[in-house]
Amino acid sequence: MQQTLISSFCFILLAFSSIVLGKKPNCGKHGPVIKFPFSFKGSHPENPGYPGFLVSCNEKKETILVLPIPVKFVIKTIYHKAQKIQLYDPEDCLLAKLLKVHNMSIFPFHYSEYQMTDITLFNCSSAERESPASSLYSVPCLVEGPGYQIYWVSSSYGIEYLPLLSCTKMRNLSSVPFMDKTRELYLEWSEPNCRLCEAQGKICGLKNNGTTSTEIECLLMKKGGSGKTLVATGTSLGSFVLVLLAGAAYHAYSSDRKEKQNQLKIETFLEDYRALRPSRYSYSDIKRITDQFKDKLGQGAYGTVYKGKLSSECFVAVKVLTSTKGDGEEFFNEVGTMGHIHHVNVVRLVGFCADGFRRALVYDFLPNGSLQDFISSADNNNSFLGWDKLQYIALGIAKGIEYLHQGCDQRILHFDIKPHNVLLDHNFTPKISDFGLAKLCSKDQSIVSMTTARGTMGYIAPEVFSRNFGNVSYKSDVYSYGMVLLEIVGGRKNISSTTENAPEVYYPEWIYNLLSRMDL
Repeated sequence: MQQTLISSFCFILLAFSSIVLGKKPNCGKHGPVIKFPFSFKGSHPENPGYPGFLVSCNEKKETILVLPIPVKFVIKTIYHKAQKIQLYDPEDCLLAKLLKVHNMSIFPFHYSEYQMTDITLFNCSSAERESPASSLYSVPCLVEGPGYQIYWVSSSYGIEYLPLLSCTKMRNLSSVPFMDKTRELYLEWSEPNCRLCEAQGKICGLKNNGTTSTEIECLLMKKGGSGKTLVATGTSLGSFVLVLLAGAAYHAYSSDRKEKQNQLKIETFLEDYRALRPSRYSYSDIKRITDQFKDKLGQGAYGTVYKGKLSSECFVAVKVLTSTKGDGEEFFNEVGTMGHIHHVNVVRLVGFCADGFRRALVYDFLPNGSLQDFISSADNNNSFLGWDKLQYIALGIAKGIEYLHQGCDQRILHFDIKPHNVLLDHNFTPKISDFGLAKLCSKDQSIVSMTTARGTMGYIAPEVFSRNFGNVSYKSDVYSYGMVLLEIVGGRKNISSTTENAPEVYYPEWIYNLLSRMDL
């Protein structure tokens, strides 16, 4: 009985609100709430929406967003306060449809920047489809031919880790708004901007100035309808008004609370994927992330590194620059170079700070420190990693250098490859870091012009230090890598000093002295 009364009250409330407020119906009882700037396609002119914000109903009573592209998506949720809309494809063909309309305009909406990703498409045989890698994903509804399936992979993933023996690369696509973990699409809009009205507790609407202008204004919310409407409907609804108002208030409270919960979920989701692209932080953000520079990890030539925390599970290393070279050259090199590259053997730049004269770089936190800490002889059980692990590290460094030289649009010369700049994650996967001395050049450029030497003594290639040995090229990094290999195999750090005031002895000089004493 109570449930019947509540249902009756809700039905009367909907009828009453439709008469008083002119509310447009939803496609179904579980559909999203449609309000300004959205309006139903073909709705009455007295309830206009903003140009371009049209929705319609399909034969399944699903609410469809009308976009200027030849595909349709179902609306799951509209976050009016955040000016975001969540879409999905009930046929589970989202990526195939997005590829069909890639680079087409969706004005007045734009894709959420946190969903944009670069992907590579492969055409694989059925044999490949039987045991795909975890990072190789099929594209449902997109088939190239009988017995073949289209797969996609993030362009940042190293191709050497993929089982592509029976696959053919099709093409690279940049800025595709898709993430496999969600299979949902998020769109945002900038205009009209109704956030100010929402903050004031008002509703947003088109300004009625007798023209076709798209100006908006903030209007007071209607609380009970006009006097004429109340007179017309008061006789039949008089005894229910108080109950209906209470029900309406409870319904509004419940809807608002649910929308806030959904908004919190989406904000958490966006935070998780925000680090896919380098973010810009203010100096106050840097202080908050590092807890007022509480945990110092180390000191370098150009700054101090602190441990920080973006969330309860996301730790970072923050390098606060204390001095700059060439009017901030190393800062521009780091941000300009690392902001566009992604590889398993290159450390990831999470964000940066350029707040006045204060500059900082935010990286992934790698718990095992640098390779420099683990170079020791095999008889040192405390820090010797074992030959299998050292071989794994050496191959990883080589893959990272190969990616910098051949895998990017422009060749990146590091010029400071050394154990101190090779960081190790929790699995001891090596990651090349510190691109402050890096230099970019085209892949067909065999000789690089340099005005001054770059790098660390003991690792600098001879031609970088003196032009008498030849021209500088990408082989300079290969020389530095060779010095790192000698250190790994020999178990001896390049610069050796037994006492604080003793002269520095570099690895090549040490080997030369050994050979000289052998009288070979």
